[in-house]
Amino acid sequence: MTTQTLPVEKDAAARAPGQTAVDDPHPPATGASSVPIPTLVTVTPSTARRRGVPRWLRRPVGPLLLLLLWQIASWSGSTSTELLASPWTVATTFGDLVSNGDLPEAIGVSLQRVGSGLLLGGSVGISLALIAGLFRLGEDLIDASVQMIRTVPFIGLIPLFIIWFGIGETPKIALIAFGVTFPLYLNTYAGIRNVDSNLVEAARTVGLGKWGLIRHVILPGALPNVLVGMRFSLAIAWLALVFAEQVNANQGLGQLMNDAQEFQRTDIMVVCLVVYAFLGLTVDAFVRLLERVLLSWRPAFSGA
Repeated sequence: MTTQTLPVEKDAAARAPGQTAVDDPHPPATGASSVPIPTLVTVTPSTARRRGVPRWLRRPVGPLLLLLLWQIASWSGSTSTELLASPWTVATTFGDLVSNGDLPEAIGVSLQRVGSGLLLGGSVGISLALIAGLFRLGEDLIDASVQMIRTVPFIGLIPLFIIWFGIGETPKIALIAFGVTFPLYLNTYAGIRNVDSNLVEAARTVGLGKWGLIRHVILPGALPNVLVGMRFSLAIAWLALVFAEQVNANQGLGQLMNDAQEFQRTDIMVVCLVVYAFLGLTVDAFVRLLERVLLSWRPAFSGA
């Protein structure tokens, strides 16, 4: 409606917050005033429709229900405590391992192994992806070999790594690095090759050279895929660590699990598994935080 008169403005001034004026769907009879009579319609903000239980309260509900069912099964005798310790026993054991220093020391050693393997494998994976993704010659020389090697189950390489590197720290770090390399390579390579060609042409039109194009267009466009590859790589890094620490580990979480297996201490084994899961969840949350910070320029669907 484009015609506004003084009575309409007065009505608008008296309008309550959150309400807007629309034309009356029933126009006045012929001969009456031609000024439309506004009606008030309450507009509900989108934030008001989303009121409810906060997400940070909803997310722990599933794990807490599982713990409750586990504890009930232990109390009722449905689950033998000799085969699987109860949650209360696991919590008590966790406190004992923290107080005597065994668990913090083991976590520190395991984190060093994961960090070293992630740094080595991530550097190799991203470097190969940049060469293969940015240059056709690099793709011809690298991609086929990487695609062939990545199909090899990295867990099956443990005996070969022991022969090559012995039974010290090197085979453990090498196994983690091998598992980390390929998710980062695949996602980074795909991110580079999926950059919108229209953006590339527009950048060339405004005079960006090869390195300016890579820095300002291609790498920012590939960053979402790189972070997705990082999340996959971190998950595989913890999986590889579990297998690597079963190979003659005299320190770390794997050593605690091996000792617990000899004495049939299922409570200690469950504590180590929970710590593995918690560490993996923590680093994944850190990468998701990086996504929100580094990709704040990119609007994305966040769920209904």
